[in-house]
Amino acid sequence: MSNGSSITEFLLLAFADTRQLQLLHFWLFLGIYLAALLGNGLILTAVVCDHHLHTPMYFFLLNLSLLDLGSISNTVPRSMANSLWDIRDISYAGCAAQVFLLVFLISAELYLLTVMAYDRYVAICKPLHYGTLLGSRACVHLAAAAWGSGFLHAVLHTANTFSLPLCQGNAVDQFFCEIPQILKLSCSDAYLREVGVLAVGVCFASGCFVFIVLSYGQIFRAVLRIPSEQGRHKTFSTCLPHLAVVSLFVSTGIFASLKPPSISSPSLDLVVAVLYSVVPPAVNPLIYSMRNQELKDGIRKVISGMFLNSDNLSISLQK
Repeated sequence: MSNGSSITEFLLLAFADTRQLQLLHFWLFLGIYLAALLGNGLILTAVVCDHHLHTPMYFFLLNLSLLDLGSISNTVPRSMANSLWDIRDISYAGCAAQVFLLVFLISAELYLLTVMAYDRYVAICKPLHYGTLLGSRACVHLAAAAWGSGFLHAVLHTANTFSLPLCQGNAVDQFFCEIPQILKLSCSDAYLREVGVLAVGVCFASGCFVFIVLSYGQIFRAVLRIPSEQGRHKTFSTCLPHLAVVSLFVSTGIFASLKPPSISSPSLDLVVAVLYSVVPPAVNPLIYSMRNQELKDGIRKVISGMFLNSDNLSISLQK
């Protein structure tokens, strides 16, 4: 196997060898996936249907839910199918598509979280200019910039990764196609090219992280100047969900990218991949709805509307 052109498929890492553990993995991932679909779906429906949630913060939250749904749908259903039918292979084109979508969605999510930090900064530190700085047109432009940046980032990494000659077989030590695992299959003289591209990506990610930290530094200063303790608590509570999501996203991403090779192992890589690609999309809706009364009310309206429609349907069918 001298280069990538001779490879027609890759072999993904199986979670388990025994049938019982494969089925356990299937049911566990199915539960996580359904929880992510339900949570993010409820947020999407609530934001779209409730006019009280038609604000910049919830518009960006809607985009975050879309990215989370895309991210978890890119990896988990395929892994569930592999365990259910005891298969490992994925086509070369399918692997490239999975890498592209993963980089696209995760990069766009990082940029969007940066935009959401800016939204909280303007809302708390410059409230009189909030409507001017974050009008509907500005919000659309910022969200489009996040999606567009993720797309360009994904094109760059996918094109560069799959143009490398692969001479170390076709077995990927991960349950989905991941760039670091594919790089292990490349020839040593071509490896440095992708490392350079990854370094550029790390610089952009570091820039986003620094911007978020600086924004929250200004936010904390503004919150501490609020004379009322109740006012400080209420203002800070609007930032806490975003801060928790950022912490979860950044901590798992940094550990996945920068963990020392000396502690790397297939089992550890598997756990880290689950932490950064599966857990955040399922947990983010819970984090955002836990301390947000407006969002809770919107979700309650959606759920009550669903039950009301089902009752009306059953009554009409009885007639």
